[in-house]
Amino acid sequence: MNKERRPNGAAFAIALGLAALGALLIWQGLAIPDKGGYAGIGSGAAPKAIGGGLIVLALCHVWTGLRSSSLPHPHQNWAAIGWIVTGLLLQLFLLKPLGFTIASALLFACTARAMGYKKLQIALPVGLVLAFVVYGVFDGLLKLNLPAGFVENLIYRG
Repeated sequence: MNKERRPNGAAFAIALGLAALGALLIWQGLAIPDKGGYAGIGSGAAPKAIGGGLIVLALCHVWTGLRSSSLPHPHQNWAAIGWIVTGLLLQLFLLKPLGFTIASALLFACTARAMGYKKLQIALPVGLVLAFVVYGVFDGLLKLNLPAGFVENLIYRG
């Protein structure tokens, strides 16, 4: 069975996007005034390094696209993608009015449902506990403010 090899167009499209984003990061990293000081590494080093990594990933995608195999592409689970996108949208719109913990608990529950876990009455409290821990670490230990809602104000500032 000698099947004709054809380049993988999706891999090339992803490579193009990665290369464009990498070039943008490198360009913007070069535009940042570089005051390396004692360490020799300035604030433009991180975007340039990440941009370089994205360029390497783009080259890997081109190589994969040229080596295209005859294996079929896996089936997309659109219901799972819908659950994750719903969770992200809920977090986006509820983060400010309800706070970090409730919005993140909803995201956790939706993502758990997307991964096949059907007991939302368990996933939601687990997500709430994890979100409280994350909020406590960021707010209490790291002194980085996450959006606080009524629950965070009641527990952490009460």
